[in-house]
Amino acid sequence: MAPPSRRRHPARTLLTLAVITLAVFGAVLAGTRFSDATWTPKLALDLEGGTQLILAPVAQDESRVTSETINQAIEVIRQRVDSSGVAEAEITSQGGSNIVVALPGRPSEETLDLVRTSAQMEFRPVLTYAAPQPTATPTDAATAGASAAPTGDAAGDDAAAAAEEPSDEPTKEAPDSPSDAAYYITPAVQARFDALDCTDPANLTGGQEAPADRALVTCDPEGTLKYVLGPVEVEGARISNASSGLQVSQSGAVTNNWAVNLEFDGPGTREFTEVTTRLQGLTSPQNQFAIVLDGLVISAPSLDPGVIISDGKAEITGQFTRDSSTALANQLKFGALPLSFDVQSEEQISATLGSEQLEKGLIAGLIGLLLVVVYSLFQYRALGLVTVASLAIAAVLTYGVITLLSWTQGYRLSLPGVAGLIVAIGITADSFIVYFERIRDELREGRTLVAAVDRGWERARRTILASDAVNFLAAVVLYFLAVGSVRGFAFTLGLTTLLDLLIVFTFTHPVMQLVARTRFFGSGHPLSGLDPRRLGAAGGTRYVGRGRVATGRRAEAEPAAEGAPASLDAPTSTLVAAPAAGGTIAERRAAARAAAAAAAQPTDDDTSTDATGEGSARRTEGSEA
Repeated sequence: MAPPSRRRHPARTLLTLAVITLAVFGAVLAGTRFSDATWTPKLALDLEGGTQLILAPVAQDESRVTSETINQAIEVIRQRVDSSGVAEAEITSQGGSNIVVALPGRPSEETLDLVRTSAQMEFRPVLTYAAPQPTATPTDAATAGASAAPTGDAAGDDAAAAAEEPSDEPTKEAPDSPSDAAYYITPAVQARFDALDCTDPANLTGGQEAPADRALVTCDPEGTLKYVLGPVEVEGARISNASSGLQVSQSGAVTNNWAVNLEFDGPGTREFTEVTTRLQGLTSPQNQFAIVLDGLVISAPSLDPGVIISDGKAEITGQFTRDSSTALANQLKFGALPLSFDVQSEEQISATLGSEQLEKGLIAGLIGLLLVVVYSLFQYRALGLVTVASLAIAAVLTYGVITLLSWTQGYRLSLPGVAGLIVAIGITADSFIVYFERIRDELREGRTLVAAVDRGWERARRTILASDAVNFLAAVVLYFLAVGSVRGFAFTLGLTTLLDLLIVFTFTHPVMQLVARTRFFGSGHPLSGLDPRRLGAAGGTRYVGRGRVATGRRAEAEPAAEGAPASLDAPTSTLVAAPAAGGTIAERRAAARAAAAAAAQPTDDDTSTDATGEGSARRTEGSEA
């Protein structure tokens, strides 16, 4: 016979829950001390107000603005805003022409720039660059290998000879490659390059446009370098994916250096292969290609000699941090917009619903919570206190998790999110009711409370898991298919469903295991909510385990579990064999009724009457006493 499995002590499970709760609130406390975290969750646009921008689209290359391009632009802007950590933003089309972007709270300038920026992305070869500050150097290293990019002007004597050219138009014979600096750096280009002051904030706003087949003179966003770039080699729309992560060495080991991984689509892979094949054999700085976003160079990695990237997958390495690599990956992934925009207006807006509606929502939630508490105490008496304690723990943990997500993930609580929290009260209470009713069913069948708690948990656990799985699946589907504030409802619904499972498994069940060992609950006190007589188990015939049923008063045919109080009634029951052990409650009840009916029909062999008329029992041949 296999040894029984070792059960975890309830106190250890409760300790696990305490550690999780302390970890959540400890993280928030650390955030308030060392970061910008607060003890209250951030509110969404409908409850706090925010900033609204109205953008007028401007088509490129004289193309017509269509509803399709508007929808594509809205999707890209939404991806940008979401990637910046702003939740509950509203991005809609106004009259089929303008785009309205409403951001909750006071968004940072970086987030507003993501919305304002037209973000036309291009890949251009570097012809030359100069540093306003002598110590400044490019910070990005090569794709597929790190190599420092030296400073200096590499235009050489060809650029000096080109100073005789009178216009910006290249007049020499067409170059063998678009990276020929002497061909593209005309006197006009050189003059603009010399006059460009990248320390002037006016030159760092972006928005510069240049024909795809002409040179571009521009700066980097920090104003530390200025560049002369060749024609466009690869368009930003050719990027299929971009992500950030720790760099992996050639041996497969993960290093501590952050990198940006870049992938191109089919046409982009061919174009990128051609440019890397050509540039890797040139001298610095012409072995670099610049990633241009809205007219500014956001990165200018160089190529190691002999490195040819033919699979469309590149890795940009350098002096990245986690935040800077994530920012660059987001710019690459969501940078290409089909339109540029003119900002028509930018203003602060008030809350659409405000604190009054939030107050009413919270009052509604408190009323619902109060009704659940009153019902629990009326239906389960003292056992209802376990429900109250479980709901209190769930409320505290939910508040802590939402506050933590507001700080770390930019989550904002909206009025639909509050509605999701109110619905969660019913979901949580439903799990307790399922568990308690299973316990009471087991008590009706004659089990001790300790045995009823264990047996009831085995059956209630499957029901609770199935119910919460359905709720969570519905929340996930709603979150991914819905947009706007409806996603806030789906998020809180899914979050509280997971927390419900955590509370039931780590608090409600362990507490029931502990209270079952107390005399008040274990003896079936009338106020405990677990009195077998009030539950209908007193008298009659009932199942008592091991294939037996008991008739008469509260006899216990099964041995009491360790720590359970002894029965207060004398064992005056009669045991009758049941057809089968275990089974469902309905099967056991049917077996009990059949056995009781058989026991209630006396036979001539069972009793005899003496001369005085008093009955006396006698043993039938071949039967037990």
